[in-house]
Amino acid sequence: MRTIKMNNTALSIYETLYARYGDLQWWPAKTPYEVMVGAVLTQNTAWTNVEKAIANFTKSPYGSDNLTPEFVLSADIAELSRIIHPAGFFNQKAVYLKTMTEWFAQYDFDVTTVQKFTLDKMRRELLAVKGIGKETADSILLYAFGFPTFVVDAYTIRLFERYSVNVAKNYDAVKAYCEDNLPRDVYLYNNFHALIVINGKEHCKKKSVCTGCPLEERCKRITLA
Repeated sequence: MRTIKMNNTALSIYETLYARYGDLQWWPAKTPYEVMVGAVLTQNTAWTNVEKAIANFTKSPYGSDNLTPEFVLSADIAELSRIIHPAGFFNQKAVYLKTMTEWFAQYDFDVTTVQKFTLDKMRRELLAVKGIGKETADSILLYAFGFPTFVVDAYTIRLFERYSVNVAKNYDAVKAYCEDNLPRDVYLYNNFHALIVINGKEHCKKKSVCTGCPLEERCKRITLA
């Protein structure tokens, strides 16, 4: 674990979760482009379904790994839809994969070229791409390109609400709070998001399982009970 000298609620949450779960090594992918594809496919579906869809790229009639931007651009929508069918909303997501890949083509499918530009510029561009919302854009920027941008999801908003962090419970407010109260550090943002998700799946669910949660003693749900 890196030594980070700050003292606030956000960092306290991170350190507590880290003590329980450690380094989670997110995002699980072979290439940055696979991260980009996964970020689109995971919209409104479980990650297990995304894994099935990603695996289908290696089962195509061509007999090789086709999870590349070149393949996605060359494939027609019907073919892409068949491949990503397990991820749900497959016709819609096939279009999104195309538009995202067309954006990446402007940078010759090269991560280092993207990294030469500012985070703000890349985020604005991604948010202008059809099918790319804030969470998807920030996931791509953080996990595929290594930009220090904090990813917020439903687990994050739920945790901060229950932990009684003094911040509005919406994407922009939570993102700003985390970025204002934590170092601009890719490793930290990466692992913190992963820690929140794993704790959200194990404890901070819609119907919470508070017993055994590493944040149990300081959670608003417990102190107000």
